[in-house]
Amino acid sequence: MRSFVRIGSRESILAVRQAEIIRERILAYDPEISVEIVTMKTTGDKIMDKSLEKIGGKGLFVKELDRALLDGRIDIAVHSLKDVPMEVNPDLPLLAYSRREDPRDVLILRRGLEKLPENAVVGTSSRRRALQMSKLFPGCTFRGIRGNVHTRMRKLEEEGYDATLLAAAGLKRLGMEHVIGRYFSTEEMIPAAGQGILAVQGRRGETFGWIPALDDPAGRAAACAERQFIRTCGGGCTSPSAAYAEVSGGELRIRGLYYDENSGEYREGELCADISRAEQAGEELARRLMEDQAAGGKYDRERAEM
Repeated sequence: MRSFVRIGSRESILAVRQAEIIRERILAYDPEISVEIVTMKTTGDKIMDKSLEKIGGKGLFVKELDRALLDGRIDIAVHSLKDVPMEVNPDLPLLAYSRREDPRDVLILRRGLEKLPENAVVGTSSRRRALQMSKLFPGCTFRGIRGNVHTRMRKLEEEGYDATLLAAAGLKRLGMEHVIGRYFSTEEMIPAAGQGILAVQGRRGETFGWIPALDDPAGRAAACAERQFIRTCGGGCTSPSAAYAEVSGGELRIRGLYYDENSGEYREGELCADISRAEQAGEELARRLMEDQAAGGKYDRERAEM
């Protein structure tokens, strides 16, 4: 058993807090282990004046951490799972998935506003959020906004936005629930695949006795279903396609949004399956929605079972 562990993390306050959560769980398993958090600025953190779609996608948030793992400078890396590319380097497998924090998206209003005004300017660089928000509030205008939580909060006050959209999980981990103006249910706004789940990444062939203590079976099942849904849809990290799975006992229910890049149309639906078939459920739901979109039909949720 290795007595010293180096956890790689992005430099942001939220990323460090997430690494601390994993450190706390390692120490709860064995208080004798010495755990160091090694932070680094990723390419995605450095380039803030362009959209992710234009500079290479969310993979830019893990690139430097991947290199540090391969070079042996860190032993594991901690990521928000929603930032991890769907295709993972086989030399750097995902070893564990955390218990899920609140998966919902939330609305943050500019100071002084009690509700979203008509024709509001909403800051978001997420096509997924903009697509679903425009259905709920058709008069909104969307403008790109990037940066960590605190940067976005500052931009909200200084750069002419009425509101912005963020993940509840990050705000709760930072103890900032008080800034939330409204929660969107997972039916109103289907979350990004993996939203609220932390992923622990390591090197192929290396294992640690405490890894099972970090892994949550429900979080793993949901992650596998959601990520397979996006892979099957062919959606990259900037696609509006979305998926959210819930586990209850031995059953998994996954809800998904498939977006057709060619037509600009989308379909939503859900499917229930045994938890042991989580990945297959994600793939099957995606295929049904894709076929339905191609046929121009209406998805029948009553038949959505495996």
